[in-house]
Amino acid sequence: MKHGLDVGYRRLDDRQKFAAFQKEKALDLGAAEDVFEASKHLVVRLNDFAYAYQWTWFGVPIIQLPADVMATQEVIWAFRPDVIIETGVARGGSVLFMATLLEAMGNGIVIGVDIDIRAHNRDSIESHPMAGRVRLVEGPSTAPETLAAVRDLIPQGARVMAVLDSDHSRDHVLDECRAYGPMVTEGGYLVVADTLLGHLEPEETPTDRSKLWERGDEPLAAVRAYLAEDDRFEPDPVINGKLVLSSSPGGYLRRIKA
Repeated sequence: MKHGLDVGYRRLDDRQKFAAFQKEKALDLGAAEDVFEASKHLVVRLNDFAYAYQWTWFGVPIIQLPADVMATQEVIWAFRPDVIIETGVARGGSVLFMATLLEAMGNGIVIGVDIDIRAHNRDSIESHPMAGRVRLVEGPSTAPETLAAVRDLIPQGARVMAVLDSDHSRDHVLDECRAYGPMVTEGGYLVVADTLLGHLEPEETPTDRSKLWERGDEPLAAVRAYLAEDDRFEPDPVINGKLVLSSSPGGYLRRIKA
């Protein structure tokens, strides 16, 4: 099914018009509460089938919903970072996904931070064709020595963004926001994963994880607290507006002040 914008304009240079159309529809979608509720219920149902665990990136499990992969790709392309920091390496697909984008753009590294990078996951990353654009830092993500190791890997003047996807408890995510938010450069993104947890009723909260994160003790609560104390960031209304069938609605924060 084609929208009217796509009819009659194929031979014209309508790129700006099409971009404006996309933005308008994303904002409309962000205001459609019924669609968000339907999306939320579907994501909860899909969790019964480990849906987020079924995807790979260039052969390595990525453990992301497709909408979040696409949204992250969009902000990386728009910002063109020199450095992407990700807390929570897991099986390695996500750092390799972002490294692939940087390879395609011809610049940049991904710094993967995890308290425990298991040997088989390290092997998957370090033996991968994109390994040259990945740097791994093992240790608690907010520990002073870990943060020092991350800073040592960031070149002076680099454009930096960060993705927070480790322990999802409110206090830990808030500590990560406070630690990594200042590293993000103006125009860059601080992406807080799994904010959908803050929209779930107790009976909808996943119980098949290593920890149980109920409403109030989850990433969305941390985002709200961080935005209340730091006016350098704001949610991107377009990216967040179209994040249905997503784990991270409201989690894409853009740094608007130096």
